[in-house]
Amino acid sequence: MRRTTFRTMAATAAGLTLAATAATAQAAGPDPDDDVAGADRYPAGLLQAMTDDLGVSRERAVERLDFQDDAAAAQERLREQLGDDFAGTWLDPERDRLYVATTSGAADAAVRAAGGRAVDARYSLDQLEGWAADLGDDAAAAAGVTGWHVDVRDNTLVVETLAGSDARAGVDDALAAAGVPSGAVTVSTTTERPRVLDDVVGGNAYYIDGASRCSVGFAVTDGFVTAGHCGSAGDPTSQPEGTFAGSSFPGDDYGYVQVGPGSTPVGAVNDWAGGQVAVAGAEPAPVGAQVCRSGSTSGWHCGTVEALDVSVSYAEGTVDGLIRTDVCAEPGDSGGSLLAGDQAQGVTSGGSGDCTSGGTTFFQPVGEILDAYGLTLVTG
Repeated sequence: MRRTTFRTMAATAAGLTLAATAATAQAAGPDPDDDVAGADRYPAGLLQAMTDDLGVSRERAVERLDFQDDAAAAQERLREQLGDDFAGTWLDPERDRLYVATTSGAADAAVRAAGGRAVDARYSLDQLEGWAADLGDDAAAAAGVTGWHVDVRDNTLVVETLAGSDARAGVDDALAAAGVPSGAVTVSTTTERPRVLDDVVGGNAYYIDGASRCSVGFAVTDGFVTAGHCGSAGDPTSQPEGTFAGSSFPGDDYGYVQVGPGSTPVGAVNDWAGGQVAVAGAEPAPVGAQVCRSGSTSGWHCGTVEALDVSVSYAEGTVDGLIRTDVCAEPGDSGGSLLAGDQAQGVTSGGSGDCTSGGTTFFQPVGEILDAYGLTLVTG
């Protein structure tokens, strides 16, 4: 069913998407600002996108990216150090602050030593993530449920439902079956069900079975990773020529394409301003981090990580473990690259809204794809 839907959308949207891609690619790239200290550590196209979308100066963009790198490292140290007392982290990008939620005041000293600000929490992150996982098929089967995720700021499990749907009874049954305390849950509504963003080119276009078109996410040593809903294992690709060596959707939304000897994987992402953004690694960014996405339909757009380990109920089935952001995306952007500075974060899975009115977009974490297939990210 999903391949029929994908190919139908590709056929109807290809002309418009290709025209938009050509026009965008001709745009002139930004001139580097040599007066901004540290700007040479980050791609000029990335800094320009943050300036355009986030309304910050290039100097402030560099400061934020430097802070986020330090905060990401502190987050990983604190999660290991605090253990069961750890309840999540998030950033305030305006003030360059790292907030760390804990279930014990005894952890406050460690948080301060790491440069963070401690926030009291009732439930640990392990508890909340465990309940989210236990919701599983019961929540996905409940009519009107569009997804669920942990909100580290509010220390709750959020279940999202379509506005106007009669979903509450099904949600309550699913929560009871998972043993989730009522105080740990927030039920919210959304006006639109997330959808897979079909017919997408992330960095560069590639074609599946000579008919449908999708996007390159990030290069690996013998190919590239992309969205799983783009193709099935064994499907041939062209431009570049290759074969889907693996694919998982729903449940996950990742795919792995092996390319032939005539193609050279490059550790970079198209910035749609005549240049490329070099990829230096794949360190996960915390909630509150500012990120940018590359896609051939809408180009470069930036926003903020809103939640991690999110479950989304698409019409085709539920996908778990996604990154939720307020970065906009449109059909034609699926499989595209999500970056925090020069660190690969994920490939575009789906979302709602558009880049005129804004929206929500979900990304499959790139680290999970690399681990699933034993791949090595190509860096610039």
